[in-house]
Amino acid sequence: MEERISRIDLKRNVTAHWEEYQEAISNVMRETAFSGGKYADQFDREFAAYCGVKGCSGVNNGTSALHCAMLALGIGPGDEVIVPANTYIATAWGVTYTGAVPVFVDCTADTWELDPDLIEAAVTERTKAIIGVHLYGQPFEFNRVKEIADRYGLYVVEDCAQAHGALYEGRKAGSLGEMGCFSFYPGKNLYAFGEGGCVTSDNEDYIRHINRLKNQGCDVRYYHDEVGYNMRLEGIQGAVLSVSLKYLDEWTQRRIEIGNRYLREIQNPLIQMQCHPENTQTVFHLFVVTTPDRERFMKHMEEAGIYCDMHYPVPCHLQKAYAGLGYRRGDCPNAEYLAEHCNSLPMYPELTEEEILRVIEACNSFKG
Repeated sequence: MEERISRIDLKRNVTAHWEEYQEAISNVMRETAFSGGKYADQFDREFAAYCGVKGCSGVNNGTSALHCAMLALGIGPGDEVIVPANTYIATAWGVTYTGAVPVFVDCTADTWELDPDLIEAAVTERTKAIIGVHLYGQPFEFNRVKEIADRYGLYVVEDCAQAHGALYEGRKAGSLGEMGCFSFYPGKNLYAFGEGGCVTSDNEDYIRHINRLKNQGCDVRYYHDEVGYNMRLEGIQGAVLSVSLKYLDEWTQRRIEIGNRYLREIQNPLIQMQCHPENTQTVFHLFVVTTPDRERFMKHMEEAGIYCDMHYPVPCHLQKAYAGLGYRRGDCPNAEYLAEHCNSLPMYPELTEEEILRVIEACNSFKG
C-alpha cells in the first residue's frame, strides 16, 4: 500500500538539518540569550540583507508585524485601510488592532490577488494605506497599486507572510512598499520552531519605531516613551531562522520546480490554477487550485492517498468577526468563488519525484 502524501511535512526538513538546528539552539542556551538579544539581532541583519533593505525588526509573529507596521505609520481610530478580501484574516487584524477599519476589496479572477481596478472606488477621505498581499507566494500587481496610492497620498504595505524570496520585476518581496510584513509560522517557506515574524523597510525610522513598540515602548530600559507591547522575537527562533535562511534559496528553487511541473502537467479542464505574470517569480508557498466540486475533489484525492487543504474557506469580508461592517455575499464575487472552490495541493521542497507524479496523475484522473 502506498504511503499517504500530506499537504505539508515538516519532519523531513527538520530531520535533514537536525544537527545544525540542535547546535544553534544549544548556542542560545549556553548564552541564555532567550528574549531578543544576540541571535535575534543577528537574524534581523541577515534577513534585511537577504531582502535587500536597510532594516529588519523581528517580532513574535506575523500578525504583530502587521500591527506594528500600521502603528509605525500612525494609523488609528477613524482611519481606513484597504485590504484584500482574499487573504488570511491576520492581514485585517493588523488594521483592526489599531482601531482603524479594514475596507475589503475583491481579488482578480486570474491571479487571485488584490484587484487594482477596484481600489479607487474604495478610497475615501479616511483611507490612509493599502495592504497588498503576495498570496500563496505570488506577488501582487505592485506598480499599479503604488500608482493609485501615490495619486491619493496613501501608504502601501506588503503582507509577505507567504512570499519569502518572491520577486516582482527582479526585486524581493519586502523591499517594494513602505514596509514588508513577514510571518515565520511553521509551514512557511522560512519558518521558526514556534512563532515568529518581522518587518522589513528601507526607512530606518520605521524600524527604530517598531523596535521601540515591540520592546514595551522603550529605547532605554525602564523609560517608556509610548505605549508599547511585548512582541520581541525569541533568541531561539532567531538562531533557528539563521540556519534555515542559508537554505532558503535551495528550498525555493525546489518549490519552483514542483510548481512548474504542476502547471505544465496538470491538464484537467476541471482544475483551474493561479496565473503567474511574467514580471514576477512566485515562490509557491501554496499551490492552490479551484474545482467545480471541492468536496468531491478532496475525496477523490484522499482515495488516492493524497491529502489536500483549503486556503481559505471563508473570505475576510464574510467572517463573523467583521459582520458589523455590513458586507454581504456578492460584494466580492471572485474571493467568494475561491473560498467555495479552493483546494491546496501538496507543496513542500522534500516531495519526491514519485509523489509529485502521483499528485499530477490523481488530478488528471478527476472526473468531477
